[in-house]
Amino acid sequence: MRFKVEKIEDTKKLARAFCDSLDKDGLFVTLTGDIGAGKTQFVRFVLEYLNVKDKVTSPSFVILNEYKSDLCPIYHFDLYRLEEKGLKSIVSELREYSKKGKLTFIEWAEFGLNEIPDSALNINVEYDEENVDIRHFEFNSKNKTNDEFMERFIKKVN
Repeated sequence: MRFKVEKIEDTKKLARAFCDSLDKDGLFVTLTGDIGAGKTQFVRFVLEYLNVKDKVTSPSFVILNEYKSDLCPIYHFDLYRLEEKGLKSIVSELREYSKKGKLTFIEWAEFGLNEIPDSALNINVEYDEENVDIRHFEFNSKNKTNDEFMERFIKKVN
């Protein structure tokens, strides 16, 4: 499912619908796409709507940020700066954080060397080819376990 985002309020609307579609089982989410297109901003809005009190920052230099919410624990990874050796050192954590009861975001999952679980919901964020002020958020899942989430999400967005 692809969404055109023309202003920051559109990103907030997607984040609100995302939050309203979550349950305490959590979700394992990969974020891919263009640099600076809005992956971290989307996560910030999601965490804001989940009433996370901590400042939400990109984990680019620390690899992982952890947050608490009333819904479930939240983990936010960034694989951009990891090389193959570094990624191999966190594979077990990626698998652990993909289990139910956690909300996990993996930015730059395309650097995951095929270690990302198949249960992931992918959100690809790209600039519009003709207008850099417009973004496209595309939500995809290869796993049927995310079908119920996607059904709830689509209803909330529309």
